[in-house]
Amino acid sequence: MTRSVTRLITTPEDHRIARLAAAAIGLALIDAAIPLPLPGVKPGLSNIVTLIVLARYGWSTAAWVCVLRVIAGGVLLGQLLSPGFFMSLTGALFSLLVLAGAGRLPRRWFGPVSWSILAAFAHIGGQLLLARLWLIPHNGLFYLMPIFAVAALAFGIINGLIAARLLASPSFMNTGAHHA
Repeated sequence: MTRSVTRLITTPEDHRIARLAAAAIGLALIDAAIPLPLPGVKPGLSNIVTLIVLARYGWSTAAWVCVLRVIAGGVLLGQLLSPGFFMSLTGALFSLLVLAGAGRLPRRWFGPVSWSILAAFAHIGGQLLLARLWLIPHNGLFYLMPIFAVAALAFGIINGLIAARLLASPSFMNTGAHHA
């Protein structure tokens, strides 16, 4: 019986995505440890990484980092394939769809703060839609929309400002080529 060895060939881009995903996963774990008064309301700290990646390396890399963060976070928090995992995945996918368009908006007027706000609203919108269709099949769920919208706006602004500040720092993440 012969053994075969499969070798995976990795690229510098693979390594970059892994490093960035690790940073996002770490922030997601911190997020999960922060006690908040309402279930589903979280700062979304890992979105700071997604915004930086979108600005520096483009949407495709940001999508990889985001999806890897959701999957690894689900595994590490013991929530893989749970309703919470699917809520997180849905929010992430809706955010990524919005960021695909937002990243193409004129940089003169749009950047990390506006992207963050749009992504936060898309995230909570996707989660509420999934919750309504799957978990809580009652329109009363939408009465929570103002609370979630205020949280999305506040955390969207804060995360966007942090991402913008880090992107403006000349010494921050000074690795590799930048994506325009």
